[in-house]
Amino acid sequence: MDEPISQEEEFEHYRSLLFTIAYRMTGSASDAEDLVQETYLRYQANASQDIVSLKSYLTTIITRLSLDYLKSARVAREQYFGVWLPEPILTTGDNESLQNNLEKQEALSLAFLCLLEALNPPERAVFLLHEVFDYPFSEIGTMLEKSSANCRQIFHRARQALQDRRTRFEPEPQRQRQFVLSFLSASQAGDMAALTSLLSQETISWSDGGGKIQTNFKPIYGQQAVARFWCFWLSGAYKNNRALLHTLEEINGNPAILFWDEGKLVIAISMTLNTEGIQDIYTQMNPDKLAYLQKQLSSTHYRPENRMP
Repeated sequence: MDEPISQEEEFEHYRSLLFTIAYRMTGSASDAEDLVQETYLRYQANASQDIVSLKSYLTTIITRLSLDYLKSARVAREQYFGVWLPEPILTTGDNESLQNNLEKQEALSLAFLCLLEALNPPERAVFLLHEVFDYPFSEIGTMLEKSSANCRQIFHRARQALQDRRTRFEPEPQRQRQFVLSFLSASQAGDMAALTSLLSQETISWSDGGGKIQTNFKPIYGQQAVARFWCFWLSGAYKNNRALLHTLEEINGNPAILFWDEGKLVIAISMTLNTEGIQDIYTQMNPDKLAYLQKQLSSTHYRPENRMP
């Protein structure tokens, strides 16, 4: 006779789903882990309840916890020093978060997570649950204690708010990788002409130091300004002051350059492309936001010196 499935085993079946919901809701991998753990504790405490659908039950808990998190985090983000960017996560290899689905892959990108900041917490929850995770409005209404019609209205309002700024362009992975490597090569060589040719006219460079690492307080806009900054930063003062090892890895579904200082991850740079070239450059330097990514890499016995591009 088969052994009955334990409560913990039942929960583990949905852990990845719960994490991806919480991560997309909060933009924080470390906080998403905490919310998943809190979901498990609440599930344990109420295990005697008659649960019709465990998936819906757990999704309801994680969504409500994420909403509470966003409400409390709003003031902190308004007071955040400089540009706020989401925590990057590793997506190399067989990662269930992407689920081989373009819609879900886009919803994991840093560009999309930044875009979601334009939505209020209920809009974010309804939009993600319906657009990315395919929950019907009736079920979302039960989770959020709203009517199905209200959830439908919230969804259309959220989609309209994102429509003009949302890009569907998804270049081939090999083309993305080549742009990243060419960007690195041109920047390190201080080749303004080569770097400018890789950038779109409306390119933007974003840097998040969290007030702990010196970086740009505001985004840098425009092809020429961005090219000048990166040529100076990688070929000039920064490179001369610190000999950093660089590797290439996939974060949030896109190729990224990781910089290491004596085995510690100190910078993660990723970018999005449009039909002209590089559209957005995301530079994460806040050590608190790099800790989860380094933990992921460490768990796979990652060694920077063995992973040169």
